[in-house]
Amino acid sequence: MSTPRTVASFLASALPDYGVSHVFELVGGMVTVLIDSMHENPALTVVSVHHEQGGGFAAEGFARTSGRPSVALATSGPGATNLLTAVGSCYFDSTPVVFITGQVNRHELREYGRGRQGGFQETDIVSMVKPVTKWAKMTTDPDTFADDLAMAFQIATSGRPGPVLLDIPMDVQRSLVPESASSAHLAPDLVGRAQAAERDAFIERLGTALAESQRPLVLAGGGLRSSHAIDDFRAAVEKWQVPVATSLMGVDAIESSSPYDAGFYGSYGNRWTNWAISQADLLLVLGSRLDVRQTGSDVDGFRSGRQVFHVDIDCSELNNRVLGSDVLCDDVADFLPPATRAVAPVDTSTWLAEIAEKRAEWPHSDENVPVAGINPNLAVQQMSEAWPELAAVVTDVGQHQMWAAQSIVIEGDRRFLTSGGMGSMGFGLPAAIGSALAAKGRPVALIAGDGGFQCNIQELQTLKRLQLPLRVVIFDNQSHGMVRQFQESYFGSRFYSTKWGYSAPDFTALATAYGIAAWHVGTHDELLVALKAIDAAGDIPSLLHVDISGELNAYPKMAFGRPFGSMEPDVAPTEMEGT
Repeated sequence: MSTPRTVASFLASALPDYGVSHVFELVGGMVTVLIDSMHENPALTVVSVHHEQGGGFAAEGFARTSGRPSVALATSGPGATNLLTAVGSCYFDSTPVVFITGQVNRHELREYGRGRQGGFQETDIVSMVKPVTKWAKMTTDPDTFADDLAMAFQIATSGRPGPVLLDIPMDVQRSLVPESASSAHLAPDLVGRAQAAERDAFIERLGTALAESQRPLVLAGGGLRSSHAIDDFRAAVEKWQVPVATSLMGVDAIESSSPYDAGFYGSYGNRWTNWAISQADLLLVLGSRLDVRQTGSDVDGFRSGRQVFHVDIDCSELNNRVLGSDVLCDDVADFLPPATRAVAPVDTSTWLAEIAEKRAEWPHSDENVPVAGINPNLAVQQMSEAWPELAAVVTDVGQHQMWAAQSIVIEGDRRFLTSGGMGSMGFGLPAAIGSALAAKGRPVALIAGDGGFQCNIQELQTLKRLQLPLRVVIFDNQSHGMVRQFQESYFGSRFYSTKWGYSAPDFTALATAYGIAAWHVGTHDELLVALKAIDAAGDIPSLLHVDISGELNAYPKMAFGRPFGSMEPDVAPTEMEGT
């Protein structure tokens, strides 16, 4: 006779069947039953963090590095609401995380919307997250819980991936599931795939246009990673011989040593890359939504004078901002193999030489040169080269994020993880912890700013406890630098809250308090010594505190209101944009 199973024990046993190995949580009253059951399953690793937002970001970092869904767990009320920013981050950046929240007992739920609250910490988290999830449900029937769980993973991983949320009342957690309940196999994903005839016709039009093009360019986005299509993409580029510009979410789509790497484009893109887009006569956009940080405010200027072919699994992103494109609603993983076979190589030797000439004229390390001290772009390059075994480089949000995207060295399967659509400070440290857990012993580096790092600084204790090979690099300019730059441009250098009323600690002393090895550098000679010392220290947590001039801006920067390719500081903007 089988042992009766509760919803909690069924959940714990079923998660590995959906590819879940790690659950990130902060304990609370309404999830103690779930946590107890999860710890009983040796196939699950339960990672306790010190803030639910950190748990959500860690789950995001793990999922993006491993390519598998992960789970973040929080109690009701403040635990659930603390997850909201991470839920939104996963939604905007297409990351399959299943968020699970505890809820008060069913009999404590307020009835018919009367009153503000029934049970203690009762909060309608389902209504709150619906705009930033693919699906959210309070599961109130133990008999259908197995189906709800299968639905959650099906939706999170199908089509354009993204987050879902299951809210489970505490009495439901303790209730029995039917003896017949089992982990359902996920149905085939039929979302967003084009019919073969439609795909073939698009590929034929693309091949004809490429054959006639003189200056073609591929724009590679994060959808290539979401679709697990990087190997196919790199093979296609090698055959077509077309240069590739990457979005912020697509920085790791192509190796830096590839002759077809044309750099990072967008608001803070490499100068030569944005120039190349302005000169291109054909753009093939793969897995990128072409948001304002990629096109700038002059969308017509971005579009005019060139053919645009756009492939994305999310049909709503096609002909959304950039109109008049030739579009295919399809998974790039399904599009690339037949396109690689059908599309002939293009002679781009002259075009590649032009891009290389501009790259030599405008080197990334000449954009943000301080009067004295450390050049952040050069520092990113030196770190990339000094630590060749890095599985991933994670960034927080701010100027350092842009310096990293402009100058990171990508080789092999190295990942570049950052917060794109949500752009949340505090993303970096917990996401890097999740990434390091997924990297299976290979070191991971975090590049953070002093401002963003303080938003989830408590996760240093999580790092210390787990003893992960995570190398934290803090670019400290004693300010919220990106907004300070915005204030310099548009607010007469009135630095309220960015420099005036802001402060940061001695991060080296702070790391020592947490028991983490630390170094502090202010020159490139010191930096090179520290990079070697950290590498020699082996697979232990470490922190490198890097002094950066507080006067440095993140350049080049798109001059909003000007034609695409016009970049600050050479050209002044005519419109105010977001930071």
